[in-house]
Amino acid sequence: MKTQALLASLLLALSPFASAAPECKDTSSYAEARAIIEDLGRIVAPNGIQESYAARIGGIDQWLSVRGQDKNNPILLFVHGGPASPVIPTSWQFQRPIEEYFTVVNWDQRGAGKTYALQDPESYADTIHIDRFADDVVEVAQYLRQRYGKRKIVLMAHSWGTIISMKAALKQPDLFYAYVGIGQAINVRDNERISFDFGLQRAKALGNAEAVKEMEAIMPYPGDQPITRERIIAARKWSQYYGGLTAYRNDSTYFYRGPRLSPEYGDCDRRNVNEGNVFTLGKILPEFVAVDYKPIREFPIPVVFFLGRHDYTTPAEPAEQWLKQVKAPFKQGVWFENSSHMMPWEEPGKTLTSLLQYVRPLAVDPATAAH
Repeated sequence: MKTQALLASLLLALSPFASAAPECKDTSSYAEARAIIEDLGRIVAPNGIQESYAARIGGIDQWLSVRGQDKNNPILLFVHGGPASPVIPTSWQFQRPIEEYFTVVNWDQRGAGKTYALQDPESYADTIHIDRFADDVVEVAQYLRQRYGKRKIVLMAHSWGTIISMKAALKQPDLFYAYVGIGQAINVRDNERISFDFGLQRAKALGNAEAVKEMEAIMPYPGDQPITRERIIAARKWSQYYGGLTAYRNDSTYFYRGPRLSPEYGDCDRRNVNEGNVFTLGKILPEFVAVDYKPIREFPIPVVFFLGRHDYTTPAEPAEQWLKQVKAPFKQGVWFENSSHMMPWEEPGKTLTSLLQYVRPLAVDPATAAH
């Protein structure tokens, strides 16, 4: 596997977007294809909305993309993974059908994507903490409610985003109709152990001596040693090669190269994603590996988990067990039988139908429901 891909996927489905030239001039040969995708994705419905802009969130400017066919639909805030792996560059691959039923807001978090380039990241380097990210989720939700005249919004998160979004929902549940966790992280050390064991078992079963040698060199994993970037890279390499990131595939090229065709991201933006990865990872890693939501026994709002049957990036088993024991106003686990970690990309049809079946009915105000 390529070193760049390994580095970029060391946490939760990071994206190794292609770097631009050092001077960062947009020279992509994909301009014509981008233009076609952009034209297809234009919101032309009379009551639709399509806008991108910077908003002041958490003391800095942060980038938002808002798209939907009907402003009267509920707002769905999609909190991306990573950390620092924005959804905007690949949202064109799966999002358009969802926009018929929700106004979808994608947000580049502090240190990520377009937000990374809006101001000198060193000016907020000391704010790269899980609590600050969770407070940003709350502030984005409050901003969206005020700007678009909504009482509440739906909070949906993927991978790393589930860590900060669960904390935000616990902090201020009154902002949200429901919480949807995709590739939900509950206990990071449990995830690392399950992921590593899967990769080692597959390598032994398939007689991959190279993989077995590499993985046995860091055993026991994670054990009692610190979970460093280098150990994570070594542990994740083979679990993802054997389909733990995208089911039935030993790579995820569709995702890694998808940003090249993004109507919203140019070459310079992709370079900023890479730089944002590096900027964020070292600062957040100690807090990330200590994450543990297992003690949480009550959740204040409806909760839905999308669980990838083959997910060995954030394995579904701990999330399933947590969901079984938690008390919540409503809870539902939805299994994606042909997905690993990248459910919206792998099974976009099931993503849409699951949102319509389990989540859209929750996004109704009592006064509206009475009519």
